[in-house]
Amino acid sequence: MFSKVSGPVRLADRVAAILSEEIESGRLAQGDKLPTEVELVKQLGVSRTVIREAVSRLRSAGLVEPRQGRGVFVMPRRTRPLDLEAGSEGSATKAKVLKIVEVRRAMEGEAASLAATRATPADVERMRQALTAIDEAVAAGGDGVDEDLAFHQSIAESTGNEVMVSTVRYLGEVLRSGIRVTRANEARRDDFIEAVRVEHHAILTAVESGDARAARAAVRRHMKHAASRLQDADQGFWTERGAVDVRLEGEG
Repeated sequence: MFSKVSGPVRLADRVAAILSEEIESGRLAQGDKLPTEVELVKQLGVSRTVIREAVSRLRSAGLVEPRQGRGVFVMPRRTRPLDLEAGSEGSATKAKVLKIVEVRRAMEGEAASLAATRATPADVERMRQALTAIDEAVAAGGDGVDEDLAFHQSIAESTGNEVMVSTVRYLGEVLRSGIRVTRANEARRDDFIEAVRVEHHAILTAVESGDARAARAAVRRHMKHAASRLQDADQGFWTERGAVDVRLEGEG
C-alpha cells in the first residue's frame, strides 16, 4: 500500500503526511482501520517509534482515534486545528499562537464573567476537580492540554448558555495546537508552571465568589501573562521542532 520512507525530512513528519493524504483523499475513509503498527513498519520501512509519533500527530489533529484492543480508526471529517506544524517559520508560528491567546482572552473572559453570576456549587466543584486533574497530569509527565481544556470548558458549562458551551468547545478543538504550544513553553520552567497554577486558581476564586468583573479580569490577566511568557521564549523554542511537536509533555 505504501512506499518506503526516506530522505532528510523528519521521518515522523513524512509518515504523518503520507497517512494524512490517505485520509484526506478518501482512500482511508471514516471508520476505516489503519494498518497495524507492524504492517506500517514493514510497508514504510521505519521504526515503531516513528509510527507511534506519526499516529500521535494524527490523533492530535483529530484525524484518527485509537480504540483499546481494536486498533486506530479514521474519524469523521471535522474542522481541523490550526496548522502549527514544523513547516512554519518560527516567527509565523509565534504570531499564530499569540493570536490564539487574543481570541481566548475575549471569549473565555466573558464566559468566566457569566459563570461568576450563574455557577452552582456543583459547577464550582467541577472546576476545582479540573484544576486538580491538571496538577495530576503534569505530575505524571503529561502535558495537561486535555485537562486544561476541560477546566475552561467547565467554566463555559457553568454559564448555562448552550451556545457559549458549544463555542468554547469548538474553539478548544480548533485552537488545541496553540494551547499545546503555550503549555510546552511553560513546562520549561518551574516558575511558569506555578504561575499558571496560581492564575487558574485566581479564576476559580473569582467565579466562586460571584464577582463577574474579577472573573473576567482574572482570565484576561491569565491570557496576558500567557502572551508575555511566549514573548519571553528564546528563538530556539520557536525554531526547534519540539516547540510544536505533539509529543511534548507538559497555558491554557
